Amino acid sequence: MGDLDLHLIGEGRHEQLWQVLGAHVRDGGTSFAVWAPNARSVSVVGDFNGWNGNAHPMQAAASGGIWTVHVPGVGDGAYYQYLVEGADGIWRQKADPLAFAAEAPPATGSRVFTSKHVWTDDAWLESRSRKLAVNEPMSVYEMHLGSWKRHPDGRFWTYDELADPVDGLPAYLADLGFTHVEMMPVMQHPFGGSWGYHVTSYFAPDARFGDPDGFRRLVDALHAAGVGVILDWVPGHFATDEWALVRFDGTPLYEHPDPQRGWHPEWGSHIFDFGRREVRNFLVANALYWLEEFHADGLRVDGVASMLYLDYARNPGEWTPNQYGGHENLEAVQFLQELNATVYKRVPGVVTAAEESTSWPGVTGATSGGGLGFGFKWNMGWMHDSLGYLKRDPVHRAYHHQELTFALVYAYSENYVLPLSHDEVVHGKGSLVRKMPGDRWQQLANLRAYLGYMWAHPGKQLLFMGTEFAQDSEWAESRELDWWALADGGHRGMQHMVRDMNRRYTEHPALWRQDHDPAGFSWIDANDAGHNVFSFIRHASDDPAEPDLACVTNFADQTHTGYRLGLPTAGVWTEVFNSDAQLYGGSGVGNLGSVTAEPGPALEARAPGGSAAYAELTLPPLATVWFRAPTAG
Repeated sequence: MGDLDLHLIGEGRHEQLWQVLGAHVRDGGTSFAVWAPNARSVSVVGDFNGWNGNAHPMQAAASGGIWTVHVPGVGDGAYYQYLVEGADGIWRQKADPLAFAAEAPPATGSRVFTSKHVWTDDAWLESRSRKLAVNEPMSVYEMHLGSWKRHPDGRFWTYDELADPVDGLPAYLADLGFTHVEMMPVMQHPFGGSWGYHVTSYFAPDARFGDPDGFRRLVDALHAAGVGVILDWVPGHFATDEWALVRFDGTPLYEHPDPQRGWHPEWGSHIFDFGRREVRNFLVANALYWLEEFHADGLRVDGVASMLYLDYARNPGEWTPNQYGGHENLEAVQFLQELNATVYKRVPGVVTAAEESTSWPGVTGATSGGGLGFGFKWNMGWMHDSLGYLKRDPVHRAYHHQELTFALVYAYSENYVLPLSHDEVVHGKGSLVRKMPGDRWQQLANLRAYLGYMWAHPGKQLLFMGTEFAQDSEWAESRELDWWALADGGHRGMQHMVRDMNRRYTEHPALWRQDHDPAGFSWIDANDAGHNVFSFIRHASDDPAEPDLACVTNFADQTHTGYRLGLPTAGVWTEVFNSDAQLYGGSGVGNLGSVTAEPGPALEARAPGGSAAYAELTLPPLATVWFRAPTAG
């Protein structure tokens, strides 16, 4: 470790921290380096020295709180930890905060690991670097690695099994047309029931599924299949296990020393000290590590709201205002801005997405203007409102019409992702299809119509695994998805619809080219509550090769015939998607493949401000239909 490294670490600016800390095989052995500024002494212990704390004491650098030692003869595969005599005089045996590999739980050791993977995704990375994600199609499949598929005896599929070219994840997602997969946290965590949100080893992929190169091979295989990889990342809090980050050198090192800022009462976990430059450096470098070393295409940042507010999940008297008397966590704001600015500077083409559930302004605004700098924000308001509407019986929906239209009031205030995530199908909430009213056919039809409406709505889409085939049971991390359900025609039909819908979505730039621009959307009729119908136009651009798309959703449980609709262009509008198709399990009501828009304003116009043409449609019950505008020539 050179003087420049020590200087950058001290300044909290070492963007590739993993290259100097942790365990590195070199010079006939392994060099170990760890940050523990308040420790009295540190030794490396492992299977190579009988876990003897006297065998390999580490030396403290002159500055920066870094301890180092080189141990001859130690190579890849060795298990180790650090024996730390803390500032409080207590000895603690700790996992390496920058371990590149870890033992599978319940074991707690770190593992020396050097990657030997040779990447094959250069073309993918080059193409990604030239794109701006907000202007590209993004249909995201959220998943939990441990419960997508399992062996009959309950064993997890390994990374390599998940990457299988025939039965694995890349082939499945490519077939269904998803552009991205978002993995719930793959960083090492001891308790599977936490779903990865209580991390102990931030730099180590979960050893339950194999070694780090196995995970690299999975990412490489997904890229080869044309699927981007977004990783769920948890910088807001960390696990309480004594052998991990907690009081690492006998003091609150990674956690904030003030319990009002360093303890999360809702989640029972420690909160990082965002005001400490070395801690910010640890987290920013960790984000870069997953993007640069594992070629991830983006990070979904968990629990951003909990980071932004000092009074999050706290009662009066349990928090202290900031220096200006407000409840904003200014240190966390600075960290998030630094994170996004650094990520977008170093790794072209990647995305960051914030799970942020409040009205904090500028989540996706530029950091130069005071924004947080994220690429996207999860639209939790749209999710709550739309599910609230869909849960109602169709006879009552007319009185709650605004629950769907309200989202367009703020749709362009941020760059949004529309999330139907794991959080909506756990803790007694039931599956999405079981939230829908009516008999079995109506439940499936409601969900098909809802997804068709969602895919046409401004914003990118995210769907949790199992919903693509309308899994009936609530998700549980302890078992695989109910793949047996695909023996039923209704479930197969849902899966077939999602496949076709994704393909139509990527084929039509109108549905994604201007997701961030109000010019990309216009209502045809936002006010037809009496029929439970919503109709709008999506605009790609002025390029005639990218025609407009009309989306019409009927959330009533009856067919509307002769439904007169104003349209911006006369001519033949082609029906390119109908969620009521018999192939999907629907009733097969439609428009024989197209409708003809006649010149002139519609009688009983359903186009505020007038329209250039009108057509008479047949709207299937509980269904969404997309129509492509006439093309030139």
